[in-house]
Amino acid sequence: MQNRFGIKDFIVIALLVAIIATLWLSMIQRDRQWPVLQSLLEQGRNIESRMASIEARVQNASAMSAASPQQSTTTAIPQTVRDASWARPGIEIAWQPQPEFANDPARVPGYKPGGEFVEIFEGQPQKVTPYLYADVYGLRVVDRVCESLATFDPKTMKLVGSLADAWQIDPDGLWIRAHINPEAKFSDRSQVTAEDVRWTYMDFILNPSIDADRTRSTLADVLTEVKVIDPATVEFHFKDSLFTNILAAMGNPVLSKGYYSQFEPAQINQSTGLLMGSGPFMMERIPAGAQDLASQWTPGTDILIVRNPNWWVGRAALDQQRFRTIKDDLARLVAFRNNEASMVLPTSPQFNSVLRDEPEFEKSNYALKWVNMRSGYSFIAWQCGPRGETGRLTPFSDMRVRQAMTLLLDREKMIRDIWDGIGVVAKGPFNPESPAANAALSPMPFDPEAAMVLLKEAGWEDRNADGILENAKGEKFEFEYTYATGGEIGERIARFTGDSYKKAGIVMTTRPIDWSRYQDIIKARDFDALTMAWSASAPESDPKQIYHSESMAKGRDNFSQWSSPAADALIEQGRRAMDEETRMLIWHQLEAVIAKEQPYTFIRVAPWLRFIKREFGNVRMYKTGLSPEEFFFVSPSATMAPGT
Repeated sequence: MQNRFGIKDFIVIALLVAIIATLWLSMIQRDRQWPVLQSLLEQGRNIESRMASIEARVQNASAMSAASPQQSTTTAIPQTVRDASWARPGIEIAWQPQPEFANDPARVPGYKPGGEFVEIFEGQPQKVTPYLYADVYGLRVVDRVCESLATFDPKTMKLVGSLADAWQIDPDGLWIRAHINPEAKFSDRSQVTAEDVRWTYMDFILNPSIDADRTRSTLADVLTEVKVIDPATVEFHFKDSLFTNILAAMGNPVLSKGYYSQFEPAQINQSTGLLMGSGPFMMERIPAGAQDLASQWTPGTDILIVRNPNWWVGRAALDQQRFRTIKDDLARLVAFRNNEASMVLPTSPQFNSVLRDEPEFEKSNYALKWVNMRSGYSFIAWQCGPRGETGRLTPFSDMRVRQAMTLLLDREKMIRDIWDGIGVVAKGPFNPESPAANAALSPMPFDPEAAMVLLKEAGWEDRNADGILENAKGEKFEFEYTYATGGEIGERIARFTGDSYKKAGIVMTTRPIDWSRYQDIIKARDFDALTMAWSASAPESDPKQIYHSESMAKGRDNFSQWSSPAADALIEQGRRAMDEETRMLIWHQLEAVIAKEQPYTFIRVAPWLRFIKREFGNVRMYKTGLSPEEFFFVSPSATMAPGT
């Protein structure tokens, strides 16, 4: 029988083709609609979030207007009468304005939401879990995800409310009571409560089973109790009246008890990216629970934070911020030129050479240089105590040797040759722009002859004419110099110091290690000398964490193990001086002691240097640094000057 292709078959095939074509066109249309749907969903979430915020404000205002004022000593802010029922009677209330952008991006010409900002890290962070991170890179990420009760105003550097909308301070300095803004919410839309604050301090930071050693070591010395007064009011109690009490209470990120309490301390300690907060951004992937910890961020991959659609303050303009690690100085600059990065921290020679050799560079990039409260100092830390598990004393246990090591370094030449003249020689731990700095002090000079006299007094001289110093036992003056790999600057500092000490008969061997291992070496005190830098997070820092002998304990930051009874006494005296002028005079004395005993060779105070693409607007140089939550993406052809 012969098969024939009839009309019926043709109709069937035509129908099949029509159905396939319809499905295909439908898929295309759905693909086209998907971004629109996503945008509509995002807008819906934003509207929902803002409506909830407005509703909370209305409810709060209604409660305030209904309540009778119970305080006659409140600090006046012109607005509706506030509800002070949470406060202690007779104590002044420091009411705070509603948090807002220092410069609202939505009001800047050229504003549009969306886009990604890519920042390059110079070293690989190992953790971004709050209180467990060990470097500035972890801090940069946590700062954009978490919020504290108070923060520093970018323009004035005064402490202003963030999660807290008011507080009271005991006239004797032994307690602080804070009221939480009723609008404050975590990224999961749960309310920020007084119990979250209490739990953060008492059950997380002060929990010895959690590896929050650095923050715990500071708080354990001052904090006795955190009490919940009501769901929105918390009170801190202190052992002593210290100038740092307000920052200890108000300056630490508040964690969600509901989220973090589902993890055991061991799980928190092993975590690398367990980060959830109330700030403008949130982690792209937040583990839902202990069973989901495998999905957290891990070292070696980009850190991606996305805009928090439930941010209670407003809307961050950018959709997301990405953090990548490139350890090599040149490779970072190349990545920036290839549009693989939105911001990079150039070395000083790179900053100068680019501006000198490329007159067109600033047409498409910001080249920022300014001193702010986070401008720090670089140094060489000398091991003043026993080294690590060996218990061996280094030559630097002798103050005269430490003084000599500084006198042998021409730090002015270092700044000229290594940093291309950017920066000034550091003389001590306080920023020269700070009133805490002792204006009467000058940096130790470059004086090799005086250094050799001190070394001889300490028992080090060339006893066998071989060009190398020996002590009375015939042991050569040798030491190991540890520095982080990956940067040209670190290599050049190592070469400069090695050459300088070689001329004096001192043998310096180098120990280059990856930044990720630095914290292990520091915790173990396993070094003779190492180079690092400190930067501040507040206009005035508590020197106890770095320079007091109690901070030699494990997990604390006196890793050079320097002990000075004079410094200890001044630190204790200064911390108890509530009058600022009196305290500054004490810090002047402390800086003189540190400058004399040289636990560090202070090298350089540096301004911040940043290259940022001009395709981002509202980039402003604040006294507190930068505020990336205010950045927004604009056309690459835009020509916007950085604000101040």
